[in-house]
Amino acid sequence: MTRRYTLTETLAELPELQATQLESYIRAGVVVPVQSATGPLFRELDIARLQLVVDLAEGYHLDEEALSLVLSLVDQLHGLRGDMHAILDAVAREPAETRARLKTAIHEVRVVVRN
Repeated sequence: MTRRYTLTETLAELPELQATQLESYIRAGVVVPVQSATGPLFRELDIARLQLVVDLAEGYHLDEEALSLVLSLVDQLHGLRGDMHAILDAVAREPAETRARLKTAIHEVRVVVRN
Protein backbone atom coordinates (compact mmCIF):
# COMPACT_ATOMS: atom_id res chain seq x y z
CA MET A 1 0.00 0.00 0.00
CA THR A 2 1.19 3.51 -0.82
CA ARG A 3 2.16 5.78 2.06
CA ARG A 4 -0.21 8.69 2.69
CA TYR A 5 0.78 11.81 4.59
CA THR A 6 -1.56 13.91 6.69
CA LEU A 7 -1.49 17.69 6.44
CA THR A 8 0.72 17.85 9.55
CA GLU A 9 3.10 15.17 8.24
CA THR A 10 3.29 16.91 4.86
CA LEU A 11 4.25 20.20 6.47
CA ALA A 12 6.83 18.35 8.61
CA GLU A 13 8.31 16.76 5.46
CA LEU A 14 8.56 20.20 3.84
CA PRO A 15 9.55 22.62 6.61
CA GLU A 16 10.00 25.49 4.15
CA LEU A 17 6.34 25.18 3.10
CA GLN A 18 3.82 27.19 5.10
CA ALA A 19 0.28 25.93 5.70
CA THR A 20 -1.17 28.93 3.86
CA GLN A 21 1.02 28.20 0.83
CA LEU A 22 -0.07 24.57 0.85
CA GLU A 23 -3.73 25.58 0.98
CA SER A 24 -3.12 27.94 -1.95
CA TYR A 25 -1.45 25.16 -3.97
CA ILE A 26 -4.38 22.85 -3.25
CA ARG A 27 -6.88 25.51 -4.40
CA ALA A 28 -4.80 26.11 -7.53
CA GLY A 29 -4.74 22.37 -8.31
CA VAL A 30 -0.96 22.11 -8.03
CA VAL A 31 -1.57 19.06 -5.86
CA VAL A 32 -4.81 17.18 -5.43
CA PRO A 33 -4.76 15.34 -2.10
CA VAL A 34 -6.97 12.37 -1.42
CA GLN A 35 -9.88 13.45 0.76
CA SER A 36 -10.53 11.31 3.82
CA ALA A 37 -12.73 11.55 6.91
CA THR A 38 -9.73 12.92 8.82
CA GLY A 39 -8.78 15.51 6.18
CA PRO A 40 -6.54 15.64 3.12
CA LEU A 41 -3.97 12.91 2.58
CA PHE A 42 -0.94 13.39 0.37
CA ARG A 43 0.87 10.74 -1.65
CA GLU A 44 4.64 10.55 -2.00
CA LEU A 45 4.16 11.94 -5.51
CA ASP A 46 2.42 14.98 -3.98
CA ILE A 47 5.32 15.48 -1.57
CA ALA A 48 7.82 15.39 -4.44
CA ARG A 49 5.69 17.78 -6.49
CA LEU A 50 5.39 20.17 -3.55
CA GLN A 51 9.16 20.04 -3.03
CA LEU A 52 9.62 21.00 -6.69
CA VAL A 53 7.11 23.85 -6.29
CA VAL A 54 8.90 25.13 -3.18
CA ASP A 55 12.27 24.95 -4.94
CA LEU A 56 10.93 26.81 -7.99
CA ALA A 57 9.08 29.43 -5.97
CA GLU A 58 12.02 30.13 -3.68
CA GLY A 59 14.91 29.60 -6.08
CA TYR A 60 13.44 31.39 -9.08
CA HIS A 61 10.83 33.60 -7.38
CA LEU A 62 8.05 32.29 -9.62
CA ASP A 63 4.50 33.44 -8.98
CA GLU A 64 1.53 31.05 -9.11
CA GLU A 65 0.89 31.65 -12.82
CA ALA A 66 4.51 30.92 -13.73
CA LEU A 67 4.53 27.89 -11.41
CA SER A 68 1.42 26.58 -13.13
CA LEU A 69 3.07 26.92 -16.54
CA VAL A 70 6.29 25.20 -15.41
CA LEU A 71 4.37 22.36 -13.77
CA SER A 72 2.31 21.89 -16.93
CA LEU A 73 5.54 21.56 -18.91
CA VAL A 74 6.98 19.14 -16.35
CA ASP A 75 3.79 17.04 -16.54
CA GLN A 76 4.01 16.99 -20.34
CA LEU A 77 7.67 15.98 -20.17
CA HIS A 78 6.87 13.11 -17.80
CA GLY A 79 4.08 11.97 -20.13
CA LEU A 80 6.41 12.04 -23.13
CA ARG A 81 9.06 10.19 -21.15
CA GLY A 82 6.56 7.42 -20.39
CA ASP A 83 5.57 7.27 -24.07
CA MET A 84 9.24 7.06 -25.09
CA HIS A 85 9.86 4.17 -22.67
CA ALA A 86 6.84 2.32 -24.09
CA ILE A 87 8.07 2.87 -27.66
CA LEU A 88 11.58 1.71 -26.80
CA ASP A 89 10.21 -1.40 -25.08
CA ALA A 90 8.04 -2.17 -28.11
CA VAL A 91 10.94 -1.68 -30.54
CA ALA A 92 13.19 -3.89 -28.40
CA ARG A 93 10.71 -6.75 -28.91
CA GLU A 94 11.00 -6.53 -32.69
CA PRO A 95 13.37 -8.65 -34.79
CA ALA A 96 16.91 -7.33 -35.34
CA GLU A 97 16.24 -6.36 -38.97
CA THR A 98 13.19 -4.30 -37.96
CA ARG A 99 15.21 -2.56 -35.25
CA ALA A 100 17.96 -1.80 -37.79
CA ARG A 101 15.42 -0.33 -40.26
CA LEU A 102 13.90 1.80 -37.50
CA LYS A 103 17.35 3.02 -36.43
CA THR A 104 18.14 4.07 -40.01
CA ALA A 105 14.76 5.75 -40.47
CA ILE A 106 15.10 7.66 -37.19
CA HIS A 107 18.60 8.81 -38.14
CA GLU A 108 17.37 10.00 -41.54
CA VAL A 109 14.46 11.92 -40.02
CA ARG A 110 16.68 13.58 -37.44
CA VAL A 111 19.13 14.70 -40.12
CA VAL A 112 16.27 16.27 -42.10
CA VAL A 113 14.90 18.01 -38.99
CA ARG A 114 18.30 19.52 -38.14
CA ASN A 115 18.68 21.01 -41.62
